[in-house]
Amino acid sequence: MLYTAFELTVICFHDHVNRIMALDLSLVGKASNPSSFSYTWKDVVLYALGIGAKKDELDYLYEGRGPKVIPSFAVVPAFQPMFEIVTKTGGDLAMIVHGAQRVRLRGQIPAEGTLTTTAKIRGIYDYRKFAIVVVDTETKDRAGKVLFDTTSQIIFRGEGSFGGELPPKEEKVAEIPKGKPADFRIEEATSPEQALLYRLSGDLNPLHADPEFSARVGFTQGPILHGLCTYGYMVRHVAKGACGGDATKMTGFEGHFRKPVWPGDTLVTEGWKVTAGKIALQVSVKERSETVLAGAWVTRDTP
Repeated sequence: MLYTAFELTVICFHDHVNRIMALDLSLVGKASNPSSFSYTWKDVVLYALGIGAKKDELDYLYEGRGPKVIPSFAVVPAFQPMFEIVTKTGGDLAMIVHGAQRVRLRGQIPAEGTLTTTAKIRGIYDYRKFAIVVVDTETKDRAGKVLFDTTSQIIFRGEGSFGGELPPKEEKVAEIPKGKPADFRIEEATSPEQALLYRLSGDLNPLHADPEFSARVGFTQGPILHGLCTYGYMVRHVAKGACGGDATKMTGFEGHFRKPVWPGDTLVTEGWKVTAGKIALQVSVKERSETVLAGAWVTRDTP
């Protein structure tokens, strides 16, 4: 099961005090076998509804208009290949969290088709108590054209201090300017059923559906929202706030998961236009004034 980074204080199924490092470092640089993903316009629309799309976003909800594909849909065909290669590392899956997610678009995602994804572990890094597994994926259409690639940071709790390298510092694409008010702010309440809807796009983790399960692992308030659902809300909000409603203008986006979101929470996305093609972002929950997505940015096409 894949958990997001804000779950760092829960889900301890085993005694890890004396656990020996189990991650298989020989997997670094080795590509997975290609994984096929077939879908129709209904899957695209289901994903859009899962990340909160409303009737005023009909281009993404009605087959008579395509439908257009919200580009964060890229995480759906990439999710299973990414997760499968992470499971091969030999680490304890009960102790992993999803630290960050990046998507780079190379072309428009079609409303239906068959895509092929290959995953590769870029590196396994030592970060004190944690091991960080960085997984890259590349997804192509039937003709072999690359449509998008993704990078996922997966954190294994309790697997650090094995003598490996620190994760390399990555260039910051866009940072929030100090003292400058946001150029746009989008506020939107999620539905109490949001996680139950989003999970139909492929992430069936019971943490997002089963109250008894979520209570056993520390979330007595109830099942939490998928981090990648919040990620999708962020992308939709940027479309409204900075792209004239056209999400297909975006060419890339990233976010680092920080805190939990519960279905029914109100998400607030704020954006700062750093340059014509780069926007720095922050997503918070209104009810608790907590930042839930940090280090976030979007790139977009410019006229």
